[in-house]
Amino acid sequence: MKFVSFEYNARARVGIVRGEDVCLLSDRYRDVLDVIEAGESVLAEVQRFIETGSGERTALKDLKVLAPIRRFHRDILCTGWNYLDHFAEGQAKRGEPAKELPKAPTFFTKGPNTVIGSRDPIAFDERLSEQWDYEAELAVVIGKTGRSISENEAERHIFGYCLANDISQRDLQRRHGGQWLKGKSIDGTMPIGPYVVTKDEVDLAAVRLECELNGIVRQNALISQMAFPIAKLIAELSLGMTLRAGDMLLTGTPSGVGFARTPPIFLADGDEVVVRATGLGELRNRVVRTDLFGNSDVTIG
Repeated sequence: MKFVSFEYNARARVGIVRGEDVCLLSDRYRDVLDVIEAGESVLAEVQRFIETGSGERTALKDLKVLAPIRRFHRDILCTGWNYLDHFAEGQAKRGEPAKELPKAPTFFTKGPNTVIGSRDPIAFDERLSEQWDYEAELAVVIGKTGRSISENEAERHIFGYCLANDISQRDLQRRHGGQWLKGKSIDGTMPIGPYVVTKDEVDLAAVRLECELNGIVRQNALISQMAFPIAKLIAELSLGMTLRAGDMLLTGTPSGVGFARTPPIFLADGDEVVVRATGLGELRNRVVRTDLFGNSDVTIG
């Protein structure tokens, strides 16, 4: 099933994508998180709803699609350097000698106020950063709360998958000690969606992830090229740490990011960035100049 959030009669609603239409669920669901928190029984209810053809339908093209999850229990969970070619391109760009490949995944978080919908404008303010970059990623949506989850049990804790574009400010990352939180947490900069596809509909071995900037493909990789597969990420991250139903985990980006290119390619006002993946739809967002600096007295540069 493909769960989508949207505006309908000036209210946020959730539905199931069926071809070119959306089947509206009960108005008690305003966010896909509401469906996840209702538990597995709701999936059986939704399946019966689809099979009987009952309920209201509307054309997907007529709806303003929202980020599928907009209410989070915590920061967005993220994985760094999970494609070895991206790890290598970063080392080469920084002029570092070859390092031993990581033996365990690298994790960080980013603020939930970054989240926007699949067609919303990406906020951009060159006063904060001169190095805005794109990062196409597959996001895992946790469906069952757990701690110290084994790799064998990891799939049982997955609700589904969606796309994310982890827009990053490279110079902000360096300004704040090289850590990633600040340089990846600017408000209104991370598109997710367009829907959450339940795990039973996604063949991860066949999923190809792409990022296109102004009509030119810049990233192109199979999910199977991850250094650490999703089950391993869940096992490592949940070790001694509770993952809650509704948590979102970004799984890393492949090579081809802007900062690693020669010359570098950074985003600018008016650029269009498209992220797509097999069976997961696409994010299509335009970079739009926005006042993010406000009345700050911080001196940058």
